[in-house]
Amino acid sequence: MSRELADSLRWSDDGTDLFLGLTDGLSESKFDSASALPNWTRRHLVAHVAANADALCNLVHWAATGEVTPMYSSAEERAASIEQGATLSGPELNRWAHAAASKLGGMMGGLSESQWSAEVTTAQGRVVRATEIPWMRAREVYVHSVDLRLGAEFAELPEAFLHALSEDVIRKRGEVPDVEADLPQRVAWLTGRPSGLDDAPDLGPWL
Repeated sequence: MSRELADSLRWSDDGTDLFLGLTDGLSESKFDSASALPNWTRRHLVAHVAANADALCNLVHWAATGEVTPMYSSAEERAASIEQGATLSGPELNRWAHAAASKLGGMMGGLSESQWSAEVTTAQGRVVRATEIPWMRAREVYVHSVDLRLGAEFAELPEAFLHALSEDVIRKRGEVPDVEADLPQRVAWLTGRPSGLDDAPDLGPWL
């Protein structure tokens, strides 16, 4: 299926609302509970999503001004930011996540048609147009909403988003086995999340 900029912007907004709605008001003990990601608590996950918004703001700035501003100065800086964020209290984490998301949304809303066509480089070294930025954010907030283990499931995410995500993951992973499953299960499997597909091969981590 084709994915339009308007789709990505809508999914970015709606996924952000879902993620922040799940984490707002969590007790400290619930922040300290394990997420679905190995060795990460929910506190780590919220710090990661907040830092991701800050990093994507760098790409929006790049697109808007032409000034080269990488997402992260280094992989080490990225990891250190998450670890430092995981030491914050719940209210501090939520304030950071909300502020970073709001800034990113505002900056994306200010891009002109020509700026959306500007090329930027992702943290993985891929050169993409700025129109990929809201899609990158939508993937983060929707998938990590499920990773929070607070009730969100792939089956509850927009079907069109799941189709787009499935195509995106397959494009990046390369050829994958043909596994019979419904769309939410297949997307969970493709993204390396628990899927209930006991006979499907392990594809390894993604995102």
